[in-house]
This record gives sequence, C-alpha cells and structure tokens, in this order.
Amino acid sequence: MPRHASSTRPLTTALGLSLVLAACSGAESAPADEPDWESLSHEELVELAEAEGTVSVYAFTSRIATIEESFEAAYPGIDVVATDISSTELITRLASEHRAGSATADVAYVSDAPVVVTELLADDVLLPYVPGRVADALAPEHSAPLVANRLSTKVLMYNEEAHPGGAPVSNLWELTEPAWSGKVVLVDPNVRGDYLDLITEMSLRSEEMAQAYEDHFGREIELDEGVEDAGLQFAADLYANDAVLVDDTDTVNAAVGATGQSEPPVGFTSYSDRRDNDDEGWALQVAAGVTPSPGITFPAMLGVTAGAENPPRRAS
Repeated sequence: MPRHASSTRPLTTALGLSLVLAACSGAESAPADEPDWESLSHEELVELAEAEGTVSVYAFTSRIATIEESFEAAYPGIDVVATDISSTELITRLASEHRAGSATADVAYVSDAPVVVTELLADDVLLPYVPGRVADALAPEHSAPLVANRLSTKVLMYNEEAHPGGAPVSNLWELTEPAWSGKVVLVDPNVRGDYLDLITEMSLRSEEMAQAYEDHFGREIELDEGVEDAGLQFAADLYANDAVLVDDTDTVNAAVGATGQSEPPVGFTSYSDRRDNDDEGWALQVAAGVTPSPGITFPAMLGVTAGAENPPRRAS
C-alpha cells in the first residue's frame, strides 16, 4: 500500500512561500488589467505582496507555525496569519465561507484528497496554482489536480522501548485477536478524513487483506452478513475487538509512544510524528514489516482559494 516517500522539506518550503506570495500579491483591489503572475520576477512579486501586507493560511498541520516563522523572517514586510485546524474542519470551513461569500483564507494546505478534489476543487472553492519557479521540480502526479507538496502517512506504530526487537505483530489480523482487545488506538474516522481513507484503502485492497487473513489463520476468510469485502471485515473485527477511538493523533501518539510502559498499545498515526520522540518522551516506531502493509501514504495539497484578494489564474 504505502510507497517510500523521500524528504521534501526544501521543496515544501519553496512551494509554501511561492503560494503565499502569489496569494497576497497585488493592490488592495484587483485591477482590471491583472498582471501576468508568471511573468513577474521574484522581486516584483515580493513588492506587490508587501503592498498588501497580510496573507491568511488555513493548514491541517501544526508545522504551519514553522513555515510562518521562516516566511516572516525572509519577508518581514508580510504578516502570515496562520490557522491550524484538522482537514475535516478545514474543508467544512472553506466550503461554508465560500457559500456565504465571507472572508476566508488566501491559501489552504489540506489533506483528505478525495473530498478536496470532488468538492473543493470541483466547486471552485480551491483553485490550482503551480508556481513557475518550482514547476519543473514536480512530477506530473504531484502538480495536478492540485499541488501535492508532500506525502503524508497513516501507519501502524508501536513502542520500540517496550519492543526493542521490532514490532509486536507481523500481520494486521493479529490486532483482531483477544491479545489486542482494547489495545489498538486510532482517531475516529468520523473526525479525521485521512483515517476514513485508511479504511477505504483496506477495502480497495481487499484481495491483499483476504490473503493476509489466510496467511495468519490458515483458512479462507468468511465475511459477516452485510460486510462486502475483507478490508471492511478487518475494520468490523477491529472495532468488535474494542479498538480505542480518540479525537486526535496526539492522543494516539501519547498512548502508544509514552516511555515506561510494559505493555503499551499500538496505534495508527503519522510516521512523521516520530520527530517528537525526544521532546515528548515517546518511543514511536513504524511497524514496517507488517503484512499486508502498515498503512497508507496520501498527498497533502496546496491551493489558492477563490476568495483570495488576488487569486492567480487557473492553471491549465
């Protein structure tokens, strides 16, 4: 399921800065002869952005604070007003503000690609924009329908202090057995769209899930009445085994990763949260070898809102 994602931090920063500059550039009200943004030099774009002075960004990750800090250090004449909210809330907020014609963000950084593409992009709430200065560095699949500046993850994580020899499970179906009752933590898919994407991918890869079941239990899977495939059967069995549903990944990370535990739970969360191990006293590690896969990768997307003061021209 997941693919290896290489580090994208320099490109992430470049994309973030370019989109912010594009969104906040221009005069207080857009002139009739709108400039050709692609033809402007970087210096000209900065000058227009500084004339406006402020840019608002909605982001699904707390890392926006780092981007805000680095951007304002590079461009002290531009104030970034950043709002950190979950993708589910972000999508709802953008859509409602668009319908109401009220003030909204200039730039949105959001996950949950299926909803973003079919609702926000299709309804012209978000507009695609590929900064010319980084266009050649992006693979086609990462520049359309919106810029995907990094691949995020939802993967099975365990506590490596308690399990120094590696993950305590080798097959996802082990999590449906009594030994793991009440010891699998994840964010409620009704709260976070990327967790719904995780379950959806298991359903789409139902043949792999069925094979993993047979590998573990030594028999073909039998689906419960009303359950359509092996991926959904896994979700049903996991829930029936008292999976612990929480509201945010920080709760998952603390429950799984806190040091000093003899029998910690496992949980589905973001691999990148390992970066906080030292600061938070965690021992998070990915269950990399689990069958059929530890989880999913999915794009985090950038777009300029239709309500931005000076939205760039729609990308062709």
